[in-house]
Amino acid sequence: MAKLNVIDLEGKHLGELDVADDVFAGEVKEHLLWEMVRYQRAARRSGTASVKERGEIRKTGAKLFKQKGTGNARHGSRRANIFRGGGQVHGPRPRSYAFHVNKKVRAGALRSALSLRAKEGNLVVVRDLTLPEVKTKALSAILGKLEVSSALLVDTDNRNLLLSSRNIPSASFLETRGVNVYDILRFPKLVISESSLREVESRLSRGGKGDAQ
Repeated sequence: MAKLNVIDLEGKHLGELDVADDVFAGEVKEHLLWEMVRYQRAARRSGTASVKERGEIRKTGAKLFKQKGTGNARHGSRRANIFRGGGQVHGPRPRSYAFHVNKKVRAGALRSALSLRAKEGNLVVVRDLTLPEVKTKALSAILGKLEVSSALLVDTDNRNLLLSSRNIPSASFLETRGVNVYDILRFPKLVISESSLREVESRLSRGGKGDAQ
């Protein structure tokens, strides 16, 4: 089995942790990472771009000029797209950019992201991420001791960590159930509590639920 070092909030080594090879020491499949990042970014697009078509323009319905004798082309409406203020043709309309990705692909991509961070040595496992109070300065000092300048922080139901990390631009907090490929890859390091690591491992191990976001 693969092994990961476990430290405390002071950065002191506490021992090693046996973890599942298929989750933290598997093959890094870059095409799955690419597909998952594309999927997540597409799902986050607002898709609200919109223009008015001819039928939505509020202009007079009267014919512009008589049909013959003026030397002009035969137009019947000011709402036509060739006139200033007229409707747009084939313009953007509200839509969803989301598309479907297979459940196994999502799980495989998350395994690849975790394995990548573990192989790089950028997966930091902390025995306990509990903070005594909400204090950004204290969290910054802890990250300094852990030699982490920019990281994704993962723990379960940790309100103090959530609030303390909000004012640190180079850090972001996620609940364990929200761990995803895009956010893991956005930060150079992943700092996760031991209990959260076990929860993610259980979810992604072969034979488990295998679900991922």
